[in-house]
Amino acid sequence: MRYDLIIFDNDGVLVDSEPISNTILSGYLTELGHPTSYEESLRDYMGAAVHRVHDVIQERTGQALPVDFDETLHARIFAAFERELQPVAGATDVLGKLVADGVAYCVASSGTHERIRVGHRRTGLDEWFEDEWVFSSEDVGRGKPAPDLFLHAAERMGVAPERCVVVEDSRLGIQAARAAGMDVYGFTAMTPAERLEGANGYFDDMGQLLGLLG
Repeated sequence: MRYDLIIFDNDGVLVDSEPISNTILSGYLTELGHPTSYEESLRDYMGAAVHRVHDVIQERTGQALPVDFDETLHARIFAAFERELQPVAGATDVLGKLVADGVAYCVASSGTHERIRVGHRRTGLDEWFEDEWVFSSEDVGRGKPAPDLFLHAAERMGVAPERCVVVEDSRLGIQAARAAGMDVYGFTAMTPAERLEGANGYFDDMGQLLGLLG
């Protein structure tokens, strides 16, 4: 293995949550009078922390979202997770191989700690992550595309940035990894490679990942 630490994004990389969360987000924004299609939600918000939604709506419309927006959005998403969420196909196989080979890994997500844990409990991925291996944009001042979250994860895991590699499926995540001075591979199962410009390589099946990292 060429790297000392594998940093996984969560939504869309470990748990198949992006279709669920963006369907709910686009529907909720439309309900609030900000018409948003599913495709627009993916384009504008995939890979971002929820504060980006507030920033974009404020910038485009001059209007603030309701004070309970985050709470309502998360409640709807968590309820859907309990009904529908599945792990990304092949994710547990990759984690099992990393454990067998003694390679350190962690997750660094734009989602809240609660969102990460709800998803991991629902999919059984909580068995693969100690609490100290889970990092959220809540832990830093700026989320992706700023490098802060990935640099924070590397520091806490005790690995230099240049010895880390990030696995991402969003444009904002690719930008954040590059800004952190880390290699990054783009997962294209849902996001076309042309929207993940700047990655070191691309793959559309988790079974391909370890071959890229070796």
